[in-house]
Amino acid sequence: MSTFYKRWQTELLINALKYRRIVILSGARQCGKTTLSRSLISDQTTYRTLDDERFLLAAQNDSHSFLDHDKSLMIIDEIQRAPGLLQTLKMVVDGNPRPGQFLLTGSSNIKTLPTVTESLAGRVRNLRLRGLAQGEIEGTPPNFLSAIFEKKIQGKQFPCDQKDVIKRAFRGGYPEALSLDPKERKTWYKDYVFTLLDRDLKEVTNIRRQDSMRSLISILAAWSGKFMDITHIGSHLSLSRATIESYTNALEILFLVEYVKPWIKTDYDRVGKSPKLYMTDCGLMASLLGWKQESIHLNSDPLGKLIETFVFTELATHIDSSEGEYELFQYRDKQKREIDFLIERDDGSIVGIEVKAGSSIGLNLFWSLRWFQENLAKGRPFTGIILYTGEEVLSFGNNMFAVPISALWHKL
Repeated sequence: MSTFYKRWQTELLINALKYRRIVILSGARQCGKTTLSRSLISDQTTYRTLDDERFLLAAQNDSHSFLDHDKSLMIIDEIQRAPGLLQTLKMVVDGNPRPGQFLLTGSSNIKTLPTVTESLAGRVRNLRLRGLAQGEIEGTPPNFLSAIFEKKIQGKQFPCDQKDVIKRAFRGGYPEALSLDPKERKTWYKDYVFTLLDRDLKEVTNIRRQDSMRSLISILAAWSGKFMDITHIGSHLSLSRATIESYTNALEILFLVEYVKPWIKTDYDRVGKSPKLYMTDCGLMASLLGWKQESIHLNSDPLGKLIETFVFTELATHIDSSEGEYELFQYRDKQKREIDFLIERDDGSIVGIEVKAGSSIGLNLFWSLRWFQENLAKGRPFTGIILYTGEEVLSFGNNMFAVPISALWHKL
């Protein structure tokens, strides 16, 4: 890559190595894990990637010798290719409790492997790396959430334009794809999906029908921002419910899709309990669905899906960089009240966020947020936010604000 982006997770990663024997950095292939891990290489570091067949064979056939090193830190890239190493790793770090011995990266969520849960409990710190956030691209710190919770955005202005938001969403967050023109980027995403299906999926599940998996990926892209309905999805595919669940789980393990869990911390019996599905990269989603950047503003449904998914990827990256201070939820009830995102801080404070693609705001848009504040917050500090494509932070009273989407990446 010609451009090096400072990742928000860098300080968390360095700090984790000071206290944990093993640190696992997980994320989708091509999201920048190797670049970040290699930035830590020094004369006290051993680096090996299991994408190199020589190292892979050595790891599989003589794990003890493979892990033997005389440096302070050993970095092993793409650890999911040799999961048998994990048991040997346990033996190595049990014999030496020194922190910062191993940094592992993985392009699949190896936390889901029973061997990780059973053998590395208490010895490992897990960190998630996503595609580039807009703040990482712009070189600004991740302080949006603290500014929202502490109400440090009142009276501010941020340059925001719907066309710019659309452009950023179509660009996505994979570092290698950023500099490509739209045509080349679309080809890059096509090759990316082909590689995942041809190679990476085989490491996490037994896919017998790649054509069905390709169709499912596109259907899930169209489903981004919706509540999962496997019966409806299955009506478009000749696959059993169990197979769809298995395939979707595999895509989740590879960090292509993700669920936002419902907020159910209430005795209100009409609250919905279904998770909401999102694609983890807007550029990939737009490519899979064949959307055109220059015309998407003419159709409100895909435009809304694009911008809501874009905001999800931004919020999730902010949350991941926060040392566990925040947790992400969504809300829906049987009375059709919905809140796109609820963010709960570790002190119990809550921020509710609704996403709108337009630049005009009316009091009626705060209906669900006000209802939640009055009926479910129950004395907890609550702030309602409408993220929109206007430029000014506007107060609508009683801790309700309209905030430009661009506040997610501008310096606050």
